[in-house]
Amino acid sequence: MSGNMNINLKVWRQKNEKSQGKLVDYKVEGVSPDMSFLEMFDVLNDKLIRDGKDEPIAFDHDCREGICGMCSMYINGRPHGPNQGVTTCQLHMRSFKDGDTIVVEPWRAAAFPVVKDLAVNRSAFDRIISAGGFISVNTGNAQDANSLPIPKDNADEAFAAAACIGCGACVAACKNSSAMLFVSAKVSQLALLPQGNPERNSRVLDMVAQMDAEGFGACTNTGACSAECPKEISLTNIARLNREYFGAQLSSNRT
Repeated sequence: MSGNMNINLKVWRQKNEKSQGKLVDYKVEGVSPDMSFLEMFDVLNDKLIRDGKDEPIAFDHDCREGICGMCSMYINGRPHGPNQGVTTCQLHMRSFKDGDTIVVEPWRAAAFPVVKDLAVNRSAFDRIISAGGFISVNTGNAQDANSLPIPKDNADEAFAAAACIGCGACVAACKNSSAMLFVSAKVSQLALLPQGNPERNSRVLDMVAQMDAEGFGACTNTGACSAECPKEISLTNIARLNREYFGAQLSSNRT
């Protein structure tokens, strides 16, 4: 057990969306530096269950491989914690020191209501995707990769935009709780490819309208979203979204 740590946690506990939450102190002993942050929470929850004095802490998780985006925790004031380009499940306890106090909270946004403790409802993102983040044309079987020429720069940018996992860190990092980085990534990945052209205008208009309807804030270009994004989605996508949006307005009769 040499090298193990004792960690002091201040964890946000909230019964449901309508109840008032508060930070609760916990101590986790014998934490291995090789544990992931979520594994450390597993150890704490096992202890809470055994002791029977408190309910286990609710938090979202699924793949634990940095793919699904479920592991949304606000750690010491930063979405997904202190490391760059990683999700919470990829954050290891060696990033902290013995005796550290770590404050863990849920995403803070009106459009992401707390379900319980650290788990929030991010179905607003699903509704934005449903509004237009897809291609509805029946393309049949997959075409041969070389039959639809796409410039490499476009393909690379589309792939980089498609790396967005929809975790919501951009919203949590933004002082305005803006979803522009998320929406711009989803618009960009299709706008850069010929398959996305038939619904290009309606897509961006509908997705932006849904984003506004969900109550996300406006973008003021502080760059916090991209800085805290675990997939390091570029701010250039927001510039592309603005171009797509204004172009769609000019080329359509919609208001």
